[in-house]
Amino acid sequence: MRLRCALLDDFQDVATGIVDWSPLADDVELVPFTTHFPDEDTLAAALADFDIVVTLRERVPFPASLLARLKLLVASGMRNSVIDYAAAEAHGVTVCGTASSSTPPVELTWALLLGLGLARGIVEESQALRTGGPWQSTVGADLHGRRLGLLGLGRIGSRVAQVGLAFGMRVTAWSQNLTKEYADEVGVHLAAGKEELLADSDFVSVHLALSDRTRGLLGAPELALLKPTAYLINTSRAAIVDQDALLAALHEGRIAGAGVDVFDVEPLPADHPMRTAPRLLATPHLGYVSQANYRTYYGQAVENIQAYLAGSPVRRLP
Repeated sequence: MRLRCALLDDFQDVATGIVDWSPLADDVELVPFTTHFPDEDTLAAALADFDIVVTLRERVPFPASLLARLKLLVASGMRNSVIDYAAAEAHGVTVCGTASSSTPPVELTWALLLGLGLARGIVEESQALRTGGPWQSTVGADLHGRRLGLLGLGRIGSRVAQVGLAFGMRVTAWSQNLTKEYADEVGVHLAAGKEELLADSDFVSVHLALSDRTRGLLGAPELALLKPTAYLINTSRAAIVDQDALLAALHEGRIAGAGVDVFDVEPLPADHPMRTAPRLLATPHLGYVSQANYRTYYGQAVENIQAYLAGSPVRRLP
């Protein structure tokens, strides 16, 4: 009897076609789910007859109640904060991960900052052109010579820094563990503190992992330090920025705008205030959504399932 494998949140309906799953055909039945399950009970009911689950990023929490039903859970990436690993171990569930490229979120950061309108008004101007609106209604914000402040200078932040330097921006970085030696190596200035970075930057981009130390790192007091002409970009984790405080800053015009790819609830409910906030350019958590990454996620999921079936699991988490 074949095992049943659920492919969760296959919103684009590409999971079964983007890689070759045929090596599993004799042993595993694939069932893609193209819509998101809104709550744990609904998901639990849907997964009642499944042995294996492939989940993307940290979209779906896996507490003990869900893990008890499974044999194998495959997550994309080698870090996942919403899986109860202790429960997985207690229930004998194998958890495996995959590689994940940092290139797509770097590119999306710049898409939000530059290509999609925060710096040059491209969304607004394109819409006006297509609908018979005014010919030129905005004045773009120059990047050359402006200060880009990076909260986090890891795999993603350091690559965002390199693009900023190529644009001729003055790049500053800060995180709780960042050293001057590493900042010098990347070629950026180390801010004396979070407050200095926020107050001095024209563009602030968040590239930190979510942890107890970074949760709520930017609240109302921190956002108040930003210049009224400054832009905030968050392609990292929603919980790092207080969303109510950000919404207030946008509605009150206390910052020039924000580009956001992550939210406190995903997918966003139809009536969520982030859908209609002014001065906000928002995308539906596209940071890691790219053809190359999906080929890696699903291709290595195939390998992980094969290895599990052979009795020698690979890429085990945590």
